Formats: sequence, C-alpha cells, structure tokens
Amino acid sequence: MPQTITFYDRVDHALHDDSLQTALHRATTRFIGNRAGAIGALCDPDRLRDQARAIRAYALAHLDELLPQLAANVEARGGHVCWASDGEEARRYIVELARARGVRSIVKSKSMASEEIHLNKALEYAGFEVVETDLGEYIIQLAGETPSHITAPAIHKTREQVSELFQQHLGMPPTTEVPSMIRTARQALRQRFLQADMGISGVNFGVADSGAIVIVENEGNARLSTTVPRIHVAIMGIERIVARLADLGVMLQVLARSATGQKLSVYTSLISGPARPGEEDGPEEFHLVLLDNGRSRILGGQYAESLLCIRCGACLNACPVYQAIGGHAYGGVYSGPIGAILTPLLQPDLPDAYLLPQASSLCGACQEVCPVRIAIPDMLLRHRADAVKAGKVNPVEKAAITGYTMTMTHPAIYDTAGKVGRFFSRILARKGRFRRLPPPLHLWTKERDFPALPPKSFRELWAERKKQRQSSS
Repeated sequence: MPQTITFYDRVDHALHDDSLQTALHRATTRFIGNRAGAIGALCDPDRLRDQARAIRAYALAHLDELLPQLAANVEARGGHVCWASDGEEARRYIVELARARGVRSIVKSKSMASEEIHLNKALEYAGFEVVETDLGEYIIQLAGETPSHITAPAIHKTREQVSELFQQHLGMPPTTEVPSMIRTARQALRQRFLQADMGISGVNFGVADSGAIVIVENEGNARLSTTVPRIHVAIMGIERIVARLADLGVMLQVLARSATGQKLSVYTSLISGPARPGEEDGPEEFHLVLLDNGRSRILGGQYAESLLCIRCGACLNACPVYQAIGGHAYGGVYSGPIGAILTPLLQPDLPDAYLLPQASSLCGACQEVCPVRIAIPDMLLRHRADAVKAGKVNPVEKAAITGYTMTMTHPAIYDTAGKVGRFFSRILARKGRFRRLPPPLHLWTKERDFPALPPKSFRELWAERKKQRQSSS
C-alpha cells in the first residue's frame, strides 16, 4: 500500500526544490508589481473595490432569484441548462452528452471548476481525447500535473523546464526563447481546435438579466474552444453570477488589475447561446452546467464570504507562505489563502485539509490585496477553531498551548519559567542567541537563531528603578 504524502512532506519538498523557488520568485514578484501599478493608476481604487464587493454581495444574497433568471434567459436563446448538485452529476451530464453526440475529440479552455470535479479524468476514462488549450494548462497536462495557481497554472515551472517538456513531447529544437516556445505550442494546438467536436470552458461571470456568460482570457484559446467545435459546454459555479450587464464594468476592471496587472484582459467574450440562423461563427449547441458541489452549504454558514471570490489569484501572489511553497503543497484544487478556506469546505475528504489554515502567518496581506475585501484571516482563524473543536490537534501542540496558558495565567509559574530561561540563556546562549534548541524547538533554530532571554526580567528592572527613585527622593 503506497504511503500517503502528508502536508508537511509536501511543504518540505517544496522548500528544498530550487527550481520551484526560482519560478515562484520570478512570477509572484512580477504579479505583485504589476498589480500595485495597475491599482495605483486608478483615481479611487478603494471606491471601486467597495463597489465590486457590493455587487458580489448582492448576487450572493439573491442567488435564489438570479440563478433561475440566468437559466431562463439561456434557454430562451436556445441553450440548455444542467443543474448539477455535485461533481458526479456534472461529470455524468457532460460524458453522456459527449456520447450521445458522437464526440471524439474535446478541447478545453481554462476552468478551475472542471479541475474541482476532476472532469478530465472522467472524460479520458470514457474514451474521449481531451486537450487543454490554455498555455499554462497545456504545459501541466504535458507534464502530467495539476494547476498550482488559480490564474497561472504553470507558475511553478521555469522556462527551462517548459523547454524540456516541449522538446520531449512536441519535438521542439532546444531553446529557452519564450516566443519560440509559444509558437511551438500554437502550432501543436491549431489542428486540435479544427478537429474538436466539443469545447469546454469555465465561466468568469454569468449575467442574470441577459443570459450571457463572460469568459476573460489573454490568449484567444477560449474563443477558439467555444466557437469552432459544434458543441460548447460551459461550467459555472453557482456563485459566479452578477445581476446586470452593467455590473461587468466594475468587475472586469478589478479582475484584470488584481490578476495580472492589466487595465483589461486582452479577450473578454460574452456568449449567449448557440449560433443564430445566419451566423457563421459559434457552436450548434450550447450547454451551461450550474455547479453547486457544496456551495449552497457554504452559503448558509460562517464561511459564506469566501464565495465572494472572483478567482483573481491576488491573495496567492501576496501570501508569504504561498511564495515559499507554491500551490501543490496545499494538496487541493484551490491553493493559497483562499484555497486554505475553500479546500476544507469543498474537499472535506482530503485527509489533511484541516491543516491548510495553519499555513498562514495571518499578516493580512491577502485581505489587503483582495479586490472584494474578503476577510480571509478571520475565516482562517475560524477554521483553526473548528479543527480544535473536532479534536484534530497535534498532542504536542496541545500540551504546549496548555503549558503556555498555565504559565501566562499564574504569576508564580511565570516567574519560575523566566528564571529557568535566563539560567539556560547564561550558560548556553552565545552573543545573545541560541544557535540550536532541543526538539521540537529545533525546527525554529534549523532556519534561524533564537534570541536569548535578557539577564533581568521586566519586573526586576522595574523594581530596581522604583528603588532608585525612592532612594533619590
């Protein structure tokens, strides 16, 4: 029986992967700088973010009205709607549709919802050829991996690693020139678009009052995936909805600026059903899969605010933990701060999902950059409290917290602990620092020195000063 790789094992592997560290540093540094410049260029960025939050909050509060309105408008324009309560129902609908229509080849544009329900595996198991067409998704598909970032799936790959992949799978001559590598991928994918019978996409926003779905991208592959094949299937989490077309003016601004630092993404497609009579472009059939998969349960609880997320990835880029370990260490579909909240909710069967909220310094950088101001640190603390209530606590940690509580609430124990600490500081510390501490504190000194306790406590210093004042008076 294969040994389970734990969260701590994944973290340790990531921290010692030099290529990963190089790739993360390059990408997150660039994303952070681009976002800061794009947000800073706005006249009143705080007001725009407040508007975006209000739009998303209104949509969540009125899902019972907006989702039926969206579905009715899609069907009125010749589309089909599948209400999928979970991933299994969504997978079954898409597989059965592909079989009924005689589909052989499928192209996909970027979709985190499809990753969430493990759609590719289901389609491949059913005998269909599935090709990712987003460049990042295509790279990790060739590598046999999963996305490590919400908006940049191959952020963990260096250009040198991508070059090796393309040489191995696409016969590309050795080069690390990005334009050459992109040209190689484009040539390989072009025929895939023309041969495909079905295109599958995600949905950035569904617009209730018009029945349109919105897809935001920078490569053009989503437009080809949704217009060239005769069938288009779009998968949308039920929370990804806005009430009015006018709301997009705000949402598209904050999405692009927060995700990639652009004023607006290169391609913004509004799709409202299959091609009409006389239209040359567009699919013969359009199917919208409205995916619940636990979202209704989240909506009614203390983590409902997490559904405001517009999947920009800004919190990942800003998070010092994500910058150090990347996305795969989290083990779930969604990574980073928002993933540490969503994964225990959407993937409760993941054995160590309860540990993910611990992967945070609670510095607040995630909430600071979130375009809709999600209180991520608060929900991480709630998850931690839930884990304690469920008894999912390391015995050593529990003992340490109990000891700390006893020490801090009993003055006599506190004084004694201070004297013991100062005694060992005098005989073991060097130049005011401990270079090595015994287990489990050795994990701290493995990476950094631990400061020694001062020769005298605050109370001792205060008593001496008080005595000096009394004697001087």
